[in-house]
Amino acid sequence: MPGPVSDPDNPLALIASSSQEIQRPSVYPIHHRLSPPISRLSISWSRGNCLRVSVFRQQPPSRSSTTITTTDNDDGEVGGRVVELKLSNGSSEIDDATWRRIAYGSVSPFAMLQNRKNSAFALSKVPVASLSNVEWWVYVMEYSKEINSLLGNSKSSPSSVIDDPRTIVKVVEEPTCLKAAWELLEIFYADKQSQAWLPERLVDWLADYDSLFSQTQTTVHSRLVDLQNDLVYLQVIEDDPKYWEMISSALSVGWLDIVVKLLRLHGSYQLDQIGSREIENGLVEAVAVLVSKMPRLRPELVGGRLGECSKNKPDFNMAREKWRAQLTKLDCSGYWVQCGHQQTKEGLRKLLQIMLGNIDSLSASTCHWMELYIAQLLYTRPFTVGLESMYSLAQKCMRLKPVSHLHSLMRLVVGILEENTEVVLAECSKAFGPWMVAHMIELLTAGSDQSETLLLEEHDSLGGISIQELHRIVYAQVLASHTLTWQLAPIYLISCTKQGMGLLEILLHRQPVQHNQGLLKNLEFCRLYELINVSSSIMKIAGICHWKHGRKGSGIFWLQQAQDEFRLNKIAQKLFDFVGKSVSSASFKQWEGLVELLGSDTETAGGLEFLHKYRDFKKSLQQVNDGKANDAARQAVESLIKLMKNPSTPQRFWLPLLYDSLKLLTWPEAPLLNVTQTNLLLNKLQELSMAKLRPDYVEADLPPQALSSVRLALATNLGRAILEE
Repeated sequence: MPGPVSDPDNPLALIASSSQEIQRPSVYPIHHRLSPPISRLSISWSRGNCLRVSVFRQQPPSRSSTTITTTDNDDGEVGGRVVELKLSNGSSEIDDATWRRIAYGSVSPFAMLQNRKNSAFALSKVPVASLSNVEWWVYVMEYSKEINSLLGNSKSSPSSVIDDPRTIVKVVEEPTCLKAAWELLEIFYADKQSQAWLPERLVDWLADYDSLFSQTQTTVHSRLVDLQNDLVYLQVIEDDPKYWEMISSALSVGWLDIVVKLLRLHGSYQLDQIGSREIENGLVEAVAVLVSKMPRLRPELVGGRLGECSKNKPDFNMAREKWRAQLTKLDCSGYWVQCGHQQTKEGLRKLLQIMLGNIDSLSASTCHWMELYIAQLLYTRPFTVGLESMYSLAQKCMRLKPVSHLHSLMRLVVGILEENTEVVLAECSKAFGPWMVAHMIELLTAGSDQSETLLLEEHDSLGGISIQELHRIVYAQVLASHTLTWQLAPIYLISCTKQGMGLLEILLHRQPVQHNQGLLKNLEFCRLYELINVSSSIMKIAGICHWKHGRKGSGIFWLQQAQDEFRLNKIAQKLFDFVGKSVSSASFKQWEGLVELLGSDTETAGGLEFLHKYRDFKKSLQQVNDGKANDAARQAVESLIKLMKNPSTPQRFWLPLLYDSLKLLTWPEAPLLNVTQTNLLLNKLQELSMAKLRPDYVEADLPPQALSSVRLALATNLGRAILEE
């Protein structure tokens, strides 16, 4: 993105291009706890924004490199260590656990807004931003409020039952730059109803987040904290110049409740002095009342803040003129001559000048240009509307109150006032990372036609996608890089119309399939987004993975779910290796369960049909060997004849089947096979003898006398059967 041209006469021109300045390289210490000498380092990416750094000590001459990396050295040190180094994401004020909480909490409002957007688009057939529907702004504002609630509670604290009069600044929860930035975007882009009282919204914003600027420069908030710490040591507070400076500073930025509280700490309110300092106390109280009655162009006040609200400009203008007349009247009063305390007289008259909008007094009471900017909006330019005029005022304040270091929030404010969407995106991306950009774009496109055109327009340089889709994809990649957040990535990918579906398929394919819980979650995404082919492919991968790692039952189950006939038949062929073993083999139970899992639906020659019949034969034969009745022996003979008649029985298993059946062929009580059945088996034996002449014949793993034993048993059974008939 091209940056703006620098203008030496414009103090804000350098702010707009600050995101492209060359920064110092960051330095990250590695705590590997190895003593020198270090021979080499190996660096690779780990999960998220972490680097995996492998540190190796130098090899002693007496040891091989293999020994050094796997065992301890002579001095007791290990040969190397692996350290994970986390790279900063620009927002160190928020830890990983909080980021994950924010990531999970922001999915629901994001998905809800996308659903509403898609519904509105389907009904109107025009872009959502072109809809002149007040309801859409309500949806955007609801979305912004839900996201804002995830970023922390309000800084202002609830009022306590017993209020300490010397407590000026109360802090329940330290504010964060992330929440401050989001509220700025909400004020300027999402909250259309408050555009008429935008200056007042900025006053409230500064009251909550002025402490953030204290990290780089002096602020009204930091000076108030210092005063609060010094109050316990001050005997006569009104004699201290810092006391009056702090009242002036708090008044200039509109913190009226603090001003009134500080004024009520004045010594003239003490019971032992109120009689002798009646005029002085009257002036202090008059100023305090005027401060508390200051007209405010806003619908209501919250959090114990003072002032009198006016909902429209005519009422506000009338109240403001009346209030300013009272200020002027008090400023010209003759009671000032009778006030005997010089610091009080000068301090109170300075407060009157601030409320009357004296530029010099406002500039002297504020610490940086943002505070001066808010002060001028409050006292000299309360009717300022339009970003162009607000930006012009910001330029003037920058000249009057330059700062040595521009805070990221200051650069964000300038980008918003300048209506420079590129700067807003760049500052949010640099300071707060992909999460902020992916979610704030919804506010930008809803609040500015210029931003909508820039962010939704497809660019060939980006592969035919828009900037909005690009940042969603980037955020989805960040989510997918961590095992605790990857399941959030599909919600953002599915909202990307160009490349989202393809990337979603890649993401689902790359998820591990070893654990059933993650696999089921993966398949649930496939079901939700109707990715039938992807679901089948994932189940095939899971089946192959389980089979290769020895979990054969799970492998067969997932291959069945994927309806992978080819691999199921391959597995059936592998099971033939177990079939030729004797009935007492310990492997019988193992392959019997696999055959049960495979089922009998697959129609495969020499495949599952044979395995199922062989399983039944083995069960009957096992009962015979266990000494069961003649019925089990006859059932085993029936299974044997079915196997030998069935063309699905592979020829290489004929002899093992007959050898396992020797006990049946030589049944002592009576022949179990009749003449026809015995001739069938003899013919099979003859065919087997002829098959030995073929080069592809595979010899069964049986004793050398197996063939002769079977032939003798059949001949004996034939003779007995003939005599029996």
